[in-house]
Amino acid sequence: MLWLPEPPPGTQVCLGFDGADVSDWSGFGAETRDGYSFTPRRALHDDRPAIWKPEEALDGRIPRDQQRHALDGFMKRFRVMRLYADPWRYETDLEDWALAHGVEVVISWPTNRPKPMHEALERFHTDLTEGRIKQDGCPLTALAMDHARKVATKGAAERYGLAKPSDHQKIDPTLMRVLAHEAAADSRAEGWPDEVESKVVIFR
Repeated sequence: MLWLPEPPPGTQVCLGFDGADVSDWSGFGAETRDGYSFTPRRALHDDRPAIWKPEEALDGRIPRDQQRHALDGFMKRFRVMRLYADPWRYETDLEDWALAHGVEVVISWPTNRPKPMHEALERFHTDLTEGRIKQDGCPLTALAMDHARKVATKGAAERYGLAKPSDHQKIDPTLMRVLAHEAAADSRAEGWPDEVESKVVIFR
């Protein structure tokens, strides 16, 4: 599958973040106002996806300094409307990100809440099925979505979350996209403005 490029600098986007330390993958998903769901590159001239695997690090741990550097780059490269981030084990990181980029932009969105998570998954699935979301073809995300399995939420059979079929079959990029879509959907509901084109005014 062809991996399409990210949108040009200056594009309005929403981000989703799912964190991990030593076992799962960790990183960012993104979505534009018109529903282009993509994995941002780590930097403007670094074509690697902004998804980190612990086995690729020398000490086997997700490099949080690289994630922070990537986020700083997104904020400069795009017009980030908001970021929904799962805070589990990243509480202090999110506080630092919010201080740097605004508490109205960096928002904690716990994925362990059964009702909101179920509703976010349902919205993502529906909008994907109905063609409201266009995916970029990121191979890591495609693999993660293929791995993802629905599992019933304890005590609420009508609700479900996501689980991986085995420990090595990672699903984390799926959650990154779901969180980015939820952030984008909420931004649209609150009046996400149209892209503003810069104009040159000539005085005579």
